[in-house]
Amino acid sequence: MAGIRRSGARRAARSVAVAALAFAAIAGLSGCGTAPWDQTQFNTSAATPSRTPVPTPTATITPVINELATGSARHELQAGDIGLTINYYSTLSMDQWTASANKPVSFSMTGKLGTDQGQSFYLSRVTVTPAVLGPTGALPAPPANTDQASVAPGYYIKDPYSYSQTFIIPALDPAATSITLSFTYEILLQTAPGSSDYAKQTASDQLTIAIAQP
Repeated sequence: MAGIRRSGARRAARSVAVAALAFAAIAGLSGCGTAPWDQTQFNTSAATPSRTPVPTPTATITPVINELATGSARHELQAGDIGLTINYYSTLSMDQWTASANKPVSFSMTGKLGTDQGQSFYLSRVTVTPAVLGPTGALPAPPANTDQASVAPGYYIKDPYSYSQTFIIPALDPAATSITLSFTYEILLQTAPGSSDYAKQTASDQLTIAIAQP
C-alpha cells in the first residue's frame, strides 16, 4: 500500500511540473513580443498606404488660322440693303509670308441692292487695321491703312463694276505667328435715283493670315 501511494504521488508531481512548464512557455511567448494575430500583416483593419498617380501634362497645340492657305478667300457681307462680295488674295505665296517680308494683300469688291429702285452706291473709304499675334499673345502691329476715295461721292461699286486695292503689310516682330486684318468699308447709297443725297452704310470684315516660320 505504501508503494502504491508513492508511485501515485510521483505521477501527480510530474503532471504538476509539466503543467507549470507549459504555463511558463505561454507566459514567455506573451512577454517576448506581439502575437502573430496582432501583427500588421495579419490585421485586415490596418490601412494600407497607396500612391495616387500624377497625370503627365500634355502640350496644347493651338492651330494657326490661315484664310489664304488655298490662295484666296471669298467673303459675303451686308451693309444695310447692300450685299457685298469681297475676294481676298495675295500675289506672294504663303511660304514667303515671313515676318521680315513685305506682304501684299489684295482684294476686289462689288455690291448689289436687295431692293433695287435704280439707286447708285459708292465706296467712300476703306480702312485696314492689323493685329499681330505671337506664341504668348499680342505683339506690336503696323499702323492702320486707309484709302479715301479721290472722287466724289466715292468709287462706284454697283455690279458689274467693282473696286480693287492692294495693301502692303510691312515687317513684323520676328515672333509673329499670325496677323488679323480688320476691314471697315464705308458706303454711300443714293436716297433715290439721280439724287445728290446719300445714306451712309458701313460693313466690317476680318481676314486672318498665318506668318510662315523660317
